[in-house]
Amino acid sequence: MTLISSNLFAIGDLQGCHQSLLDLLKRINATTPDAHFIFVGDLVNRGPQSLATLRLIRSLGDRAQALLGNHDLHLLAAAHGIRKLHKSDTLDEILNAPDRDELLDWLRHRPLALLQQDHLFLHAGVLPQWSASQTLALAQEVENVLRGPNWVDFLREMYGNQPARWDDALQGNDRLRCIVNALTRLRFCTADGTMEFNAKESTGTALPGYLPWFDVPQRQTQDVTVVCGHWSTMGLVLRPNLIGLDTGCVWGGKLTAVRLADRLLLQVSCPQAQRPG
Repeated sequence: MTLISSNLFAIGDLQGCHQSLLDLLKRINATTPDAHFIFVGDLVNRGPQSLATLRLIRSLGDRAQALLGNHDLHLLAAAHGIRKLHKSDTLDEILNAPDRDELLDWLRHRPLALLQQDHLFLHAGVLPQWSASQTLALAQEVENVLRGPNWVDFLREMYGNQPARWDDALQGNDRLRCIVNALTRLRFCTADGTMEFNAKESTGTALPGYLPWFDVPQRQTQDVTVVCGHWSTMGLVLRPNLIGLDTGCVWGGKLTAVRLADRLLLQVSCPQAQRPG
């Protein structure tokens, strides 16, 4: 799907904050009535109304595209008994909904990466050796599996931190797992692209030898603007070639949208902030 470029907004992690989404869409429509949207993943979980949020995004139809984040994949895995729900999860309403199967089927057909008007959209990060075109091709490999007949089998093999470094020779589930981890979980990595998943705080908390993925020298996606979410402790980032949109709405921060054509910034607060869990 190609969205209308001049009126395209990128929107950060929702995590089930339905009222904040309604408030933000109202503000966007006041400035840009014919707006289109790309949501950068983590549509559900931890917030109070994951079901209503998912239904609303789906109802936007061709006006919106939504990426898969780690919480969205967690929902798919939990729905098939592959992952247990955490005590802080707020997914029961979706799992018990009468339209559950329709929503989950729609969700598993969402992309992991998109490229539009020189902006590369993904949920978490991109490894330094991947170009924008390679990122899209690798994302497509996973998307093909998730949209295929054996997608539940893949979910059973998707979790784990190994391999922690990309190699073009990787095959099978190791290859797919590495792609998923980069696109939906990455925060810190080394200059050679070795990923580290334990550090989750601000960008200054990297272990020795590790950097925020976007600060790795000679990163191959520096020729496009990467638009991402996932890192609420980092907050809003607006650089010439990076837009970070997870401003921690569900944790008492804000829900953020940026109009890509001119970097117009719109934010709303979350009326029902959750405690991290």
